[in-house]
Amino acid sequence: MQLGLGEEQELLQRTFADLFAAESTPERVRAAEPAGFDPGLWKHLVETGALGTRVPERLGGAGAGLLDAAVLAEEAGRWLASAPLVEAIAVAALLAKLDGEAPRALLADVLAGRSVVTLALLDACEAATQLVPGGALADGVLALDGDALVLLRRPSGAGRSPLPNLGASPLERWRLDAAPVGGERVTLARGEAAVRVQRAAREEWRLLTAAALTGLAQRALEIGADYARSRVQFDRPIGAFQAIAHPLADAATAVSAAQLLVRYAIWSIATAQPEAAARVSFAFAAAAEGASVATARALHAHGGYGLSLEYDVQLYFRRAKAWALAGGDPRDELLRAAWRLWRDEPPVPLPEAGPCPLDFDLGEDASRFADEARRFFERELTPELRARASHSWDGHDEAFQKRLAQAGLLFPHWPRAYGG
Repeated sequence: MQLGLGEEQELLQRTFADLFAAESTPERVRAAEPAGFDPGLWKHLVETGALGTRVPERLGGAGAGLLDAAVLAEEAGRWLASAPLVEAIAVAALLAKLDGEAPRALLADVLAGRSVVTLALLDACEAATQLVPGGALADGVLALDGDALVLLRRPSGAGRSPLPNLGASPLERWRLDAAPVGGERVTLARGEAAVRVQRAAREEWRLLTAAALTGLAQRALEIGADYARSRVQFDRPIGAFQAIAHPLADAATAVSAAQLLVRYAIWSIATAQPEAAARVSFAFAAAAEGASVATARALHAHGGYGLSLEYDVQLYFRRAKAWALAGGDPRDELLRAAWRLWRDEPPVPLPEAGPCPLDFDLGEDASRFADEARRFFERELTPELRARASHSWDGHDEAFQKRLAQAGLLFPHWPRAYGG
C-alpha cells in the first residue's frame, strides 16, 4: 500500500497552505461575509492558475490529476477560502473536454477570471429551479436539459439574489428551463458525450467538496485542541479531562477516515474499480458527517465562548453545515451509494483521475487470503447459522469455531508452523 502523497502533491500542499494563510486569514473571511467572496483572494487564485488545475497544458491549464485538485481543495477548506474554487475547477475541467468555439472561449474566460461559471447538480427535468452552489457569484451556470448541455448566462451587471444562510455561502436559486431575464441560454453540446461530461463534473464537485470539508474539519479540531490546552479549570487544562479529550479524539479519527475515503475514491477511479462511483458517495457522506461532528465538538470545547463571533471556531461550525448542504441532504449520499452498488443501471460517469501515486491494494498475499476466507464463509456460514446470529443473544457456535480453527482462519497472524 502507498497512502502518502507524492512529492508533487506535498509541494502543492505547502504552496497553497502559504497562499491561504496569507490571503484567507480569519479577518479576511469575516470581511467577505455574508457574500462569501473575497475579490483579492480570487485574484490570487486566478494568477496562480488554481482554476485550471485539471485543464490540460495545451489549453492553458496545469494538467494535474484529481488527487492534486483534492489536495488544493483540502487547503481551501482549512482556511475557509471565500471563493468558488471547487466549482471553478470542476467547470474548467468540464469545458476542456468540449470541442467547439463557444466552449473554448468560455474556458478562456473562466481561466482568466473574466467569468465565474458554476454547475447545476440536478438535471433541469428533475428541478427546473434549483439551488446552485456558487450561484450567487456566478455569471453563468452549466446544466443538463435532456441530452443538451446548456449555459445559462445572466446579463452583465445584473443583480444577484443570494439565499441568506448562516454559512455565508454564495447560494442562489437558478431557473434552468429558460434564459435569465435579459440574458441568454446557449447549447454548448448535445448527445451522450455532453451528458457524460456534465455528470462526471458533478462527481468531481462531490469529491472536491468532500476534500474541502475534511480540511475544514481538521483545522476546526486543531482550534478546539489549542483552546483546550490553554483554558485552565480546577488547576489544569480542560483538555486533560476525558469529557473534552475523548470526543475530540473520536472526531479526529472520523475525519481522518473521511480523508482516506476521499483518496480511496480517487484511487478507485484511477484504477477503474467497479465500486468507484459508490465510493464517491461514501466519501461525501463521511466527510459531511465528520465535519459536522468535528466542528460541533471543537465549538463545545470552547464552552459558551464558542458561540461568540470573536472566536474563529464558529466560522468553521457554520460553514461545515452550509458546504455539505449545498448539494442536498448529505445523508442521501448513502442511498445513492446503495443504488450505485446494487441497482442494475448504466455506469455512473466519473471524472478522469489523471496521475495518482496512491495505492490501496493490499498485495497478492492479502488478496489470496481474502479469497480463501470469503470462500470459507460462503460455504460454512449457513442460513441456519446466520439466523441464529441475528436472533440469539448468544451468537457463538462451537462447531463453527472449530471449523474456523481447522481452516487456519481463527488466528491468521500465527505462523503456519503453529497452525496459523
